Amino acid sequence: MNQLLKPNTYKSGPDSAGRFGGFGGRYVAETLMPLILEVEAAYARAKADPTFDAEWRRLLKDYVGRPSPLWSAERITAHCRASAEPGKGAKVYFKRDELNHTGAHKINAVLGQILLAKRMGKKRIIAETGAGQHGVATATACALFNLPCTVFMGATDVERQQPNVFRMKLLGAEVIAVTSGAATLKDAMNEALRHWVANVEDTYYCIGTVAGPHPYPMMVRDFQSVIGEETRVQMQEAEGRLPDVLVAAIGGGSNAMGLFYPFLDDPSVRMLGVEAGGHGVDTPEHAASLTGGRPGVLHGNRTYLLQDEFGQILEGHSISAGLDYPGVGPEHAWLHELGRVEYVNATDKEALDAFQLCSKLEGIIPALEPAHALAHVLKVAPTLPAETLIVMNMCGRGDKDIFTVAGHLGVKL
Repeated sequence: MNQLLKPNTYKSGPDSAGRFGGFGGRYVAETLMPLILEVEAAYARAKADPTFDAEWRRLLKDYVGRPSPLWSAERITAHCRASAEPGKGAKVYFKRDELNHTGAHKINAVLGQILLAKRMGKKRIIAETGAGQHGVATATACALFNLPCTVFMGATDVERQQPNVFRMKLLGAEVIAVTSGAATLKDAMNEALRHWVANVEDTYYCIGTVAGPHPYPMMVRDFQSVIGEETRVQMQEAEGRLPDVLVAAIGGGSNAMGLFYPFLDDPSVRMLGVEAGGHGVDTPEHAASLTGGRPGVLHGNRTYLLQDEFGQILEGHSISAGLDYPGVGPEHAWLHELGRVEYVNATDKEALDAFQLCSKLEGIIPALEPAHALAHVLKVAPTLPAETLIVMNMCGRGDKDIFTVAGHLGVKL
């Protein structure tokens, strides 16, 4: 591990300027800066107010259904051990955030942000979405609190995520299909930021991942950390100790930061973030920013990005609409450079195989995002001692992906 920090200080970021080492910060239009500072100040006040935390946690319990279960994936574990040497084959657990209301982890941070927006007196909400889970979560919370909601979604993603588009519209949201660029998540976020600049007075931008200008990476991480906080308690109850390995998929990286953050200062816990390898990181068709990218500025923060020799942002590719973002949250970039978290990748084919295997062995149809994480679990678990405990974040359910998967498998629905 790169010893840039003393042990047990990895939870120290960001600094007052919103920087995680050389990453993060606030690179926004001048007209947005006052609102960004307003969001930061409002969040600081909310964090110091016990009534805010109590209301958020009440919603998590009674509306979302938290805590999400920790599942001992016995048949996946047996599958891994069947191909392992004697004494090898780690025990695999799933942190089942796909059982949350709306079907993913996104609702955790959305409810926190909508409560904050109401405190700030904002009258309408905008959001970006890729796979549609953040859009659905935002539309859900806006329906609950009677707030108008506009969701920006790349036209490519609108086509491949029709179930979630319909869900958002049923919930009362306006869905705007963005046709610029590759018409995916990056382009949706570009359009949402442009819209926000023009509507700063009454609008709150609910960002779905640990990216964007400060305080968003910190704020979304804080709300998503409920995942790791619960996991600590549940593993102590199940095994009497902390897990040895944590695994999560990485797009922007909110589900991974939510799982990892409460464990960052536990040196015994190894962490693996799994990026989208697409058709292979040795091809242009992938979305592995930490593996194949370099530092640059996008969407208000400095982080690792897929870019050409001239600094132009490249289009990411993944079978998963939630992972084809050409960047990653700045805290992940920082943890990558420090060596605290290991970042690997899984290809489209590996994720598709894991998707099918999990469905058949565990009776759990995963979203394509955590299918990437499971693909790596299937590689690494057979190599580890049998007493090793792995927790993988099952961050979304796969009903949104059945049309995509069916198409790749040549099945006509």
